[in-house]
Amino acid sequence: MTHKTAFVTGASRGIGAESAVALARSGYDVVISARTAVEGEAHDHVGKLSALPGSLAATAEAIRREGRRVLSVQADILDESSIVTAAEQALDEFGGIDLLFNNAVYQGDGNLAPVLGVERTHLESIMQGNFYTPLALVKALLPGMLQRGEGTIINMVSYTAFNNPPAPANRGGWSFAYPASKAALARMAGSLRVEHADSGLRCFNLEPGTVLTEVMKAAGITEDVLKRFQACSPAAIAAVVAWLADNQPQPDWGADDVLRGPAIAKQLKLLGVSSFLENQNG
Repeated sequence: MTHKTAFVTGASRGIGAESAVALARSGYDVVISARTAVEGEAHDHVGKLSALPGSLAATAEAIRREGRRVLSVQADILDESSIVTAAEQALDEFGGIDLLFNNAVYQGDGNLAPVLGVERTHLESIMQGNFYTPLALVKALLPGMLQRGEGTIINMVSYTAFNNPPAPANRGGWSFAYPASKAALARMAGSLRVEHADSGLRCFNLEPGTVLTEVMKAAGITEDVLKRFQACSPAAIAAVVAWLADNQPQPDWGADDVLRGPAIAKQLKLLGVSSFLENQNG
């Protein structure tokens, strides 16, 4: 039996970690990358040096418990070469990647800065992490997908890229730079579909809605702030990712534009999809 392999970035915690495990549970071997190799490492999260719960080691162990192979590579999306190296290691280890989930996002200074406060260095880092590095990873893994005649790319985008904020970033809304980078990334999927029509390549933009993650908590976003939104759990979005890996969205789900994760999660639950019911925890 030939096993499929997925590559998930930002897999030390949150949606990335949950998705990596959900894919393993669905039968995928998994390549995982992130900055945090082991518990207790401190990194810049929303402009603050802190150690958040979660690590590649913990995710890798969870994948092994599902009986799947895992390759764990510490890499930083601000260091494009480290991600390209991770892709090369993945290809050496598994021969090919069947699914790429570009999930990792830049978490440093500038994400919450107002227009008058955002600096060029902030913009360069935000675009590097959220646009240039995901593009480099696609360019590293796409040729193999095209050669095999099949492959799936899921790019994590954001509601903020397509909607105006309800309030300033420091009062429960969002700012300019982060949404701009996600809007840029969102243009990739449509171009790939046109450039590689009838190649067996599937490309999706996935928008997760509001998900309370450890990073959001570090940014000071609380349950009170989330009351104005309908929050979704990381596990629910992970179940959507695992389902998209081997299933085609229904025509009215917006696959040619942006797939809305919370709406798909509800649809899967209504349809009684067993993989969703097994993986969704919130």
